[in-house]
Formats: sequence, structure tokens, C-alpha cells
Amino acid sequence: MPHGPDTAKGRETPGTPGTPGTPGAPGTPATPGTPGTPGGSNAPRARVVRDAVRDALRSRTGGSLGAVVAKVTVLGLALALAVAGAFPLVDAGNWLGLLLLAGIAAVIFWIYLSKRKFPAKFLLPGTLLLLVFQLFPIAYTVQVAFTNYGDAHRGSKEHAIAAIESTNLEQVPGSSRYVLSVATDDDPATGRLAFFLTDPDTDEILLGTEDDGVTPVSPAEVQLDDTGQVIDADGWTVLTGQQLAARGGELADMRIPTDDGAITSQGLTAAVELRAVREYDAGCDCIRDRETGQVWYADDDEGYFVGEGGHRLAQGWRVVVGADNFLSVVTDPVIRDYFVGILAWNVTFAFVVVASTFFLGLGVALLLNNARLRMRRGYRVLVVLPYAMPAFAMLLVWRDLFNRDFGLINQLLGMNVDWLGDPWMARLAVLIIQLWLGYPYMFLICTGALQALPREMFESAEIDGAGRWRTFTTITVPLLMVAVAPLLIASFAYNFNNFNAIHLTTGGGPFDPENPRAGATDLLISYTYRLAFGSGAAEFGFAAAVSIYIFGIVALISWAGFRRSRRLEEVYR
Repeated sequence: MPHGPDTAKGRETPGTPGTPGTPGAPGTPATPGTPGTPGGSNAPRARVVRDAVRDALRSRTGGSLGAVVAKVTVLGLALALAVAGAFPLVDAGNWLGLLLLAGIAAVIFWIYLSKRKFPAKFLLPGTLLLLVFQLFPIAYTVQVAFTNYGDAHRGSKEHAIAAIESTNLEQVPGSSRYVLSVATDDDPATGRLAFFLTDPDTDEILLGTEDDGVTPVSPAEVQLDDTGQVIDADGWTVLTGQQLAARGGELADMRIPTDDGAITSQGLTAAVELRAVREYDAGCDCIRDRETGQVWYADDDEGYFVGEGGHRLAQGWRVVVGADNFLSVVTDPVIRDYFVGILAWNVTFAFVVVASTFFLGLGVALLLNNARLRMRRGYRVLVVLPYAMPAFAMLLVWRDLFNRDFGLINQLLGMNVDWLGDPWMARLAVLIIQLWLGYPYMFLICTGALQALPREMFESAEIDGAGRWRTFTTITVPLLMVAVAPLLIASFAYNFNNFNAIHLTTGGGPFDPENPRAGATDLLISYTYRLAFGSGAAEFGFAAAVSIYIFGIVALISWAGFRRSRRLEEVYR
């Protein structure tokens, strides 16, 4: 063999077992850092163990170590939220909600611990957000629309009974009187208030709170002064006179419930027990007045206690009224007339705003789309400025500009027009404001659509001898509407419910003195807001019914618009 002599002379191949200098050969010192030898390092072995653990985690979870940490974090957060949400549901006895919460938590764990549900891992967060922020509010609104939920019908029948009994109290001869000390277990300025009550006849000390009523207190837990007033108590801070004066309103409204009535303060150092004048009688399911003997029987259809002559107590309870809220819109002549008038103005407002802003925006876009125009970028920046400003701030500014007495518009034009006091002028003012705020948006979308149009078609039309107007009407507009029509429909739906445009400028007014709930510039959305949260008694159920009407009207108009816009696609065919 050619290299046999060299091999025989000792030119061994490095690393061959049994040769001098090879690790592991008998009599040869171990190389530092080799695992398993005296004096060697364990770093390679630790690295092997770490890689084995990482590979095991990857094989079980199908991802890197970072993905495992992220998955554990997400699942831990989901579990924590589920547990935190379960306690209020159990306290409220909402077993259906608890079951739904457990089901959602189970689905989250099933999807994110599975190897095969890869698309669902990305779809689940968006689906849950859709359920929480879209579908749940819609379902709750529909449910409220079939009830009499409102100011007089906020709670259950038990809550109504408790409210009637607690608001009809009076002091009777022989009722108990107490020496009062007011304390709190938190910040003296904001903490929960409690009464320390000392009976001067029996020296009994009571602690009273609005949630728990009265409970006895051991004398060893408090310190009294010479008048029997508590000046110190374990776990409580007794308020001083200055601190009590700062919370005098809360003190006057406090009612500590007792078996026969409630205890209320008389000044800052005395309290007295009041007895309920009207009390509930379960035998007749009625409220009975102790003094007059008058009786109000429960009407579970309307959610009221009703007495002779149809007189109803102010406190009612929440009941299902069916389709009454929906029917009142079309059957009640007063509500129907105002509803139809508001609807007509609402449709007009949305249509005029979309049409005016579109045509103005298109005109400006055509002017600034001319390549021979100098400083086009500067002009475009100026045009977009109204759209870049905060809308709510601009609405407030415009409201002041249209002020009759000190508004800039009247002063510049030398007029004395009551822009916001006259119904028709207020409507015109609202349309002018929306034109100024809305046309930059239309300018932007029209500019983008114009720049995307194929130039070959315009060149062909010019070769064929078509004029500018004919080119505009037969090529530019049809192609432009293919891209812009869906945005116009969306803009109509937005302006149909443009609450800020009315609320921040005219407030819905001016109002008819005979009906302060419906104004000349009211849209259905602002009218609904006033029904639910405006002056007078709130009617959440009726407002929810009106909002469903609004949804149906917008959905119908949008459906018709999208169906008609499909015909524009034939332009490309």
C-alpha cells in the first residue's frame, strides 16, 4: 500500500482509539471539559438535557419555547378571567351565564391545546370580540325592547317593595332614639359610612350600615365619652365635625334598615328610628298604608302597584310587555307624528349631506387632478385640513360661529339671523357644517379613484373624437362609481346615525313647547338618546325599540343600495 511505511512509523490518524494522545485511551489524561472524566465540565451534558427538554416541549405543543410561554400566558390569563367572572355570576344566581362562561373557557383551552386547530387559533380572538362588543349588545338591546325597563322599572318586584317601604317612613311615638357617632373603615373623605348608635336607656351599643343593618357591639371594642358618644372603635375611624360637614348630604340620605323601618340621623350627634307607613302584605300581594288603610294591588302586566281609580305608586318593577313598545310607535298618534317627521328629516339629512359632500369633493378632485396645475400638493393639504381636525372640536366651534348675538357669521355678513333658534335655519346650519366637515373625505376617495382609472381608455376616447363632457359622463363617472358607490352607501349609513352632528351643535333643537322631547333638527338617534337619557323619565325599553327601527331602516336602505350598485360592475364586462 502506498502510505503503509508512513503509518508504521507512527503517523497515526488523530482521534483513532488506542493511539497515544487520543481521549479515552488507557493511561492518557482526560481532556478538560470532557464529560464524565475527573475535572471535566458538565456544560455539554446540561446543553444536551436542555435540548432534550425543548424537543419534548416542541413535540408535545408543536412550537418553539417562546410559543409555549406565550400559550401558557394566554391560557393562564383566560383561566384567571373565567374564574374572576364566575364569582359575580354565582352571587347573582345567573347559572346560564356561568354555563356560557365555562363553555367559552373550555373552547379556548380545547383550541389552543390542540395541534390541528391552527386556523381557529387566529379566528377565536376576533370571534370572541365580535360576540362581546357586537352580538351581545344587539341581543341585549332586543331583549330590553320587549320590557318596560326605565326609571320607574329598573329592578325586580322585591326591589320595588323595598323602595316603597324605605321611602315612606315617619317617626312614631315611642320610637327609639340614639346617640350617634359616624365612622368609616376607609378614607374619611370617600369611605363607606357607618353609624355607631348608643341607646341612652339601656347603654346598648349598635353598629349600623346600609348593607348589613344593625349589629350589637361589645363595649370592650369602643371608647365612649361622657355623653355616651363613641369616640374610638377598633378598625374604624370616627369622623370629626368638619369631616361630617363635608359629607352632610350623604349623612342625610343614609337609612339603616331595621325590622320595622329604618334608622336615620337627626343632626350630627343624634339618630332616631322611623317606622314604615306603607308595608307589603304577601297575603293580598299588595301595599297597605297603616294610617289610611288604602291598598295598592300588584299589577304584574304593567309592573305597578295600582290602587282605586287607577292611581299607581311611583316605584314599579321590570316586566315583559311584548311588542307594546314597537306598536306604540305606529299606534300612538303623538309618538307616530313626531316619529314620522323625524324620520323624514333624518333621510333628507343623510341624503343631502352625502350628495353635497360627494359633488363638492368630486369637483375639487377633478380640479386638482390636472397635471398642469402648479402647487397641487399644497392645495390638497389645504383641502384636507377640515378632515384632519377633531370633529367634535370643530362642531363646537361652528356652533359658536352660528350664534345669533356674538357669532362670527352674523357679524361678518351684518345679519341678525337666528340660525339655531329657527327650525329651518337650524337645519340649514347643520347641513352647512356637515358639508364643510365631510367634503375632504369625498375629495380623498375621488382623488384615489381618479388616479386609478386606466389612461388607455381616455386616450382611445380622445382619438375617437369624444369631447371632455362626453368622456366624463360615459367613462369617468361610470368607472368612478364602481369604486365609490359602496363608500357612498356606507357614508349614508354613517350620516343617518350621525349623533355628534346634532348633539354638539343644535342639541336637537329648537323644540316645540308642546313636546320638549322631539326637536326640529333631531335625528332618530338623538331622539332615542333623549328618550333613554334625556330630561324627564328615562324609557330604556321604548328607546331600544326605536333603535331597532333605526337598524331596520338603515339595513333596508343599505341592502337596496348595494343591490343597485352591483349593476355598476357591468361596466367592466
